[in-house]
Amino acid sequence: MQDLSNFRKSYEKFDLNESDVTDNPLELFRDWFNEAVDHDAVDEANAMSVSTIGLDGFPKTRVVLLKRYSENGFVFYTNYESEKGRAIEANPHVCLSFFWPGMERQVIIKGTASKLASNLSDGYFESRPKLSQVSAIISPQSQVVPSREYLESKQKELTEKSGDHLERPKYWGGYIVFPQSIEFWQGRPNRLHDRIRYELNDAYDWVINRLAP
Repeated sequence: MQDLSNFRKSYEKFDLNESDVTDNPLELFRDWFNEAVDHDAVDEANAMSVSTIGLDGFPKTRVVLLKRYSENGFVFYTNYESEKGRAIEANPHVCLSFFWPGMERQVIIKGTASKLASNLSDGYFESRPKLSQVSAIISPQSQVVPSREYLESKQKELTEKSGDHLERPKYWGGYIVFPQSIEFWQGRPNRLHDRIRYELNDAYDWVINRLAP
């Protein structure tokens, strides 16, 4: 067994104080996200982990790309018949997590996922490069396939016979996650990290609290 107990880093770049936070967490998320986009050490600011509870009872986390966010929620796209799609259908409670190590920051969002309106999924699908459209159509996501060559042959076949316009398959589209809790984590020296959590109460107001690290 490899001992990693001496792997340590001191987080000293930023702090997060109550005086810095906004009444609405989406405003603070927007500020942090824009800072991540502009930061040289952040490669894909919109890469986020999506955690679900699978049909086998186990949690599973995978990285996807955030494609839109607003006061209404956070949007990503996937195959509805994939492992994550089937998990969300059975249990829509999910967790999204952003980690920007170059800024020593995390954002953790708990919420409920719902399928995006069909016209919005259509619009995004039409905006994708053709080969990305083709891959979404031919990939039986999360299912066992015989080889990579099998997928490449399916991709080649559809690419050659299809025209400029491809219809979005009904099994592929977007989810919007309606947040119920958003936590902002800022690394600090000596593991005394800053954690500020927003939670929706019954009146749909955001309640702000500091959490112990």
